[in-house]
Amino acid sequence: MPIKRLTSGFLDFKEKSYEAKKDFFLKLAERQQPRIMMVACSDSRVDPAILTNTEPGEVFVVRNVANLVPPCHQDDAQHGTSAALEFAVTALEVEHIIVFGHRGCGGIKSLLTADPNLGAQNAFIHNWMNIADEAKRRTLIIARSQPLEVQLKILEQEAIKTSLANLLSFPWIRERVDSNNLRLHGWHYDLYDGNMYVYVPENDRYEPLTLELASRLQDS
Repeated sequence: MPIKRLTSGFLDFKEKSYEAKKDFFLKLAERQQPRIMMVACSDSRVDPAILTNTEPGEVFVVRNVANLVPPCHQDDAQHGTSAALEFAVTALEVEHIIVFGHRGCGGIKSLLTADPNLGAQNAFIHNWMNIADEAKRRTLIIARSQPLEVQLKILEQEAIKTSLANLLSFPWIRERVDSNNLRLHGWHYDLYDGNMYVYVPENDRYEPLTLELASRLQDS
């Protein structure tokens, strides 16, 4: 049944969307020119294209566990997220990078609760989530006495801030940010209330996305 859902979905897309906008898709086949990159979570509930009503070709997306950006490391290891960043920034020349997090992130929960299974059975996840260790430290300082759900939300948002800081460790990102050719953003989608919360660096806080805030973001 799951595969049938996908195959029938594609055939429906081919008949109703592709054929109806064939010229658009043929143009896309020649070249992509997205102005925005998103680093989003792999969670099946938070597809950034659906949540932002974007068309194919508008957003270059890399998805990973907990939407984390690692710091820049030049070594012989394979760095998938870093490679995607390099391509988006240096080849596609995107103008915006959005770190796109969400409520109820399983990776964040595993980090905060120190799930012993991660160390013993899931070494890749355990090592990957170490990227957010500093965010965890800040969260426990801010909200050690708060309920777990509050701590989780704070950590999700603090991890986005850590990823924003890590983006600046890449020299070709820092250079473009300093010259105002690239802007960085942190977004946090709440599955429970349906709102998007945008990190506002001037206030060091997340504000719900409204038409007024959207206008401020556009003008800044």
